[in-house]
Amino acid sequence: MSSPKSRRRGGATIDLVLCSARAGRLHVLVVKSASGKPVLPFVWSVDGETLEETARELAKDITGHGIPWMAPGVATASKKHPAESALSVPFVGVMSATTPTASGSAWVAVDALPALAPRQKALAEGALETLRLHMDVAPVAFRLLPPAFTLSELQQVYELLLGRRLHKASFRRALQAAYLAEPTDEWRSEGRGRPAQLFRYSPRKRRGGHRSVRFDLIGR
Repeated sequence: MSSPKSRRRGGATIDLVLCSARAGRLHVLVVKSASGKPVLPFVWSVDGETLEETARELAKDITGHGIPWMAPGVATASKKHPAESALSVPFVGVMSATTPTASGSAWVAVDALPALAPRQKALAEGALETLRLHMDVAPVAFRLLPPAFTLSELQQVYELLLGRRLHKASFRRALQAAYLAEPTDEWRSEGRGRPAQLFRYSPRKRRGGHRSVRFDLIGR
């Protein structure tokens, strides 16, 4: 992978760590390199273009439609990289598991990564920490879900991000107090019992600009 020849190449690679919540585990998207080995999508930085602009262009090239949320990770120069670059700047993004997977790519669990180059392996393993740093001030969990979701699905995503179980009633009280989701008129069967109502992300503006509820402080 490389930037178009019409643009002057910069001195660092931008590595895209696209994340998805699947079967209760965090997955990242990998593609095949020219040699057939699995790699995280990457591209050389472009002189005269911001790193985020280049990262979003790469995301659109890979997915065909871009991604709903992205944030920069921690740049690193240690360990071997597929492009032998001196520096890598990771951008961590999220996608719903219902989004079609682009041809030539595959989702792999972070706890069962293929033989990535050491630097890319470290970037993939560090993605969860980046998501955790942003989840209290950005709709990270919601962007890992389709537009309509059940409260159980939302709780499962928060549990995945936090790495621990949450008390169901406490979670729902905190969610209600945060005014982050609103019910729709749709319902979905979740196996035995009554169908579950579907919700959508719809944050209510609050006077004074208060922070959202700290879901990481909810008890078990």
